[in-house]
Amino acid sequence: MIDHFGINCADLPAAAAFYDSVLGTLGHRRMMDFGVAIGYGTEQPAFWIAQFDGMGPNREMHVAFTAPDAAAVRAFYEAALAAGAESLHEPRIWPEYHPNYFGAFVRDPDGNNVEAVCHTADPAVDG
Repeated sequence: MIDHFGINCADLPAAAAFYDSVLGTLGHRRMMDFGVAIGYGTEQPAFWIAQFDGMGPNREMHVAFTAPDAAAVRAFYEAALAAGAESLHEPRIWPEYHPNYFGAFVRDPDGNNVEAVCHTADPAVDG
């Protein structure tokens, strides 16, 4: 996944429903829930969403979550669209990053650019 980072959410229940759905497709899950902050991960919380009183406007951020293979990237993308996410880029090989980079990008409920990526895709099969 990643070490850890957090984002502020305008609507924590909507963000939690979105991330519960899409991160499950990559083998990650909700691990801690403090009511105003929720931590997701595989073995320990690495990604946090939170809502606090007096929170200022959000700025878009980009985060890429690891996926074990191209099928998981596709599953993430489909789950994200089903959860109401805006499609930014459909799943595909991104040779400008490296020959085996397979990623899909969506905009989450708070306007952040969220990606699922696999670094072992076969361009002949997954392209």
